[in-house]
Amino acid sequence: MLSVLVFLPLLVAVGLLWPGIGDRLARRAFLVVTAIEVAGVVALWTAYENPGPGRLAFEERVPWIPGIGSSYHVGLDGLSLPLAAMTTVVFLACAVFALAEDQRPRLQAALFLFLETTCLGVFASADLILFFVFFDLSIVGMYLSIHGWGHGDRARSALQFFLYTFLGSLALLLGFVGLYIASAPHTFDMVELASSPPLQGSGTTGVLVLGAILLGLAIKTPTVPFHTWLPPAHTDAPAIGSAVLAGVLLKLGTYGFVRIAMPMLPEAFRAWAPWLIGVGIASVLWGALVALAQTDLKRMVAYTSINHMGYVVLALGAAGLAADGGDQTEARRTAVSGAVTQMVSHGLLTSALFLLAGVLWQRRESYTMREYGGLAVPAPRFAALLGIAALGSLGLPGLSGFVAELQVFAGSIATTPVAAVGLVGILLMTAVMLRAVQQLLTGPVGGLSDGFPDVRARESAPVAGLLLLSVTVGVLPRPLLDLVEPAAAVVVSLVSR
Repeated sequence: MLSVLVFLPLLVAVGLLWPGIGDRLARRAFLVVTAIEVAGVVALWTAYENPGPGRLAFEERVPWIPGIGSSYHVGLDGLSLPLAAMTTVVFLACAVFALAEDQRPRLQAALFLFLETTCLGVFASADLILFFVFFDLSIVGMYLSIHGWGHGDRARSALQFFLYTFLGSLALLLGFVGLYIASAPHTFDMVELASSPPLQGSGTTGVLVLGAILLGLAIKTPTVPFHTWLPPAHTDAPAIGSAVLAGVLLKLGTYGFVRIAMPMLPEAFRAWAPWLIGVGIASVLWGALVALAQTDLKRMVAYTSINHMGYVVLALGAAGLAADGGDQTEARRTAVSGAVTQMVSHGLLTSALFLLAGVLWQRRESYTMREYGGLAVPAPRFAALLGIAALGSLGLPGLSGFVAELQVFAGSIATTPVAAVGLVGILLMTAVMLRAVQQLLTGPVGGLSDGFPDVRARESAPVAGLLLLSVTVGVLPRPLLDLVEPAAAVVVSLVSR
């Protein structure tokens, strides 16, 4: 079942490459397959039972490259299932949004179905080589999306994205090889490496191997100072490309922290934890401050992503600090739970914001906020959706961002008081989002807002669906937390060894 969920989009993508397939059929296939994926992940969620420490649900394992101890090994737990579910929802929203796409829709549908397989593959992987293959292929898919369907200086932005993230993946591979060499017997199996960390007590060697892994993950996340590829990639990407890049691909980096770095190199992670807290705080503050200076809506949302991913890194760094008592252990669990909830929340809210930015581009080919004004009058539905998405991004109660940030700071500050500095980021984000809403929606109607057509059903439905899920998590977080919290407790116990 899990392999079907991962590879069904790829199989359909290959079929769409057949020259006789029409554009209309391709759009419908994109929509139907992504809807099936959502239904499939709901079925998995319904059937999910906590597999317990060191085990995965829906596990499948087949020999692949036995000579190096690598196998086709997939499975899910409370860390990966919520992210897999979020991935399928974001791709379904993109498929609906792209129903009117007229620029090579058949190839675009095939490309995004391919991307869906790579993203689901990363979250399902239980083997480092399998993880790396899906991780690298996602880079290729997004490069083609920006280069082929973007605008502006798309070739340069796509190349910059590829070079940065590919360099990061090479650093990641170097770290994986280090783990493989240190393991006995040699293996790339993630479950085995987590149960028996190969570099415990190795001192500098473990710190260096983890340094390579953290470099690769920090570029993909991205964190300060490895974030410079993100704003141009978002600015020049198509709307659904930005939604997938921010909503899903950034999570491949943060997911690696909880799936690989913390359980497989616990001693080294504790050594790196103070640095991660510093990087997290720097990302929170820098992302918010630079977002405040932006006049381009897409660049602004891109920098808010750096801010939000900073919360995740801050929480995971705090969770990596050495425990000195039961109360602190509970706080570290809360921090990890908040980090995973933040990944899901950011995926929903930021994808919605980028789809709405795509509406601006499709109508006026400009993201410059001061060129609009008073959009609430000609486009009330657009204004309502943008308002809710902005309020969610600044962490308003009742939306998923509040639940995530509350856990992040409750857990992090209880572990290390310096994490309170990150609270300034919430204040700055409030200014960022309110300023954007004010410039775009309020005031007299003028400039590019004159005659601005409101969102159509195929544009509003996917955004509304993403926001509805954010409200659901914000009002009824228990179903999500019931899944995440046991897995977070396992991560904390593994990194404490």
